[in-house]
Amino acid sequence: MVYTPSKLLIFDEFITQYGDNPHYELADGELISMEPTGSHQTVGGKLTTKISLAIGRTSYPWFIPLSCLIRSAIDTTRRPDIIVLDETMLDAEPLWEQLTVISYGSSVKLIIEIVSTNWETDYARKNEEYALMGINEYWIVDFKGLGGTAFIGKPKQPTFTVCQLIGDEYKQTQFRLGDLIISPTFPELQLRIDDILPR
Repeated sequence: MVYTPSKLLIFDEFITQYGDNPHYELADGELISMEPTGSHQTVGGKLTTKISLAIGRTSYPWFIPLSCLIRSAIDTTRRPDIIVLDETMLDAEPLWEQLTVISYGSSVKLIIEIVSTNWETDYARKNEEYALMGINEYWIVDFKGLGGTAFIGKPKQPTFTVCQLIGDEYKQTQFRLGDLIISPTFPELQLRIDDILPR
């Protein structure tokens, strides 16, 4: 992701100018240009398929929207790589019907960020924002092992971090190649990071 120098935007300006453009999000009024690579999209597509199949095996009223924005602060609007929403909670969302914006963490069952060159944002900033919103589960999928060693250890390697909200902070559990990923939201999901890597 690349920072695009510009004047600061408020939420309404961002929605009007960039709300339907999947290449931008807003952080403290600053426009952020998102440029996912082909391998990033491959991992996202494979994960979406696995999670969709898991949802289909349940009777939960959950779904993965085609696009969605998360308003995590007054002038911060994120565009997560993948999000699982609880359809029964959407009536309480003031901006969902017209703008597909989620304002309440209670509407989110799972949020996923796939790490690219902006790994600091996924491991630190978004981690904090999503916890403050009360989103119960957050996955950080670092399929290239790009994160700093303070986040993924040494040697750097593909790392899948499941963050579970305990109180007001995330408890993090990391999984490496070959490990079966354990998810509180999807306890029966049979998934390893190996399954979603680009070929």
